[in-house]
Amino acid sequence: QVQLVESGGGLVQPGGSLRLSCAASGIIFSRYTMGWYRQAPAKQRELVARMTLEGISIYGDYVKGRFTISRDNAKNTVYLQMNNLKPEDTAVYYCRAQWDWRDYWGQGTQVTVSS
Repeated sequence: QVQLVESGGGLVQPGGSLRLSCAASGIIFSRYTMGWYRQAPAKQRELVARMTLEGISIYGDYVKGRFTISRDNAKNTVYLQMNNLKPEDTAVYYCRAQWDWRDYWGQGTQVTVSS
């Protein structure tokens, strides 16, 4: 059974930082492109960042220079370091694992940026 479990969300003030984690089980983690997506109320889900098995990363334009994705294949975990958070970053953040036709999502973790 495939599981992607996100953690690390919460309430943070503007300008603050959070680190999200996504622990994967039931997959051969090193073969998967791992990504973070987010969905704000009444908006479509959008790409935040993703990293291929070769370590190539892609970011959404609105997070470049502020967020960093990384992965630890030994721990089957992908991370999202979020710095200089803004109120518009408020959303549910989802972890995604993709390989060929395989496509799995986590349940999401809420990030709220507010003073």
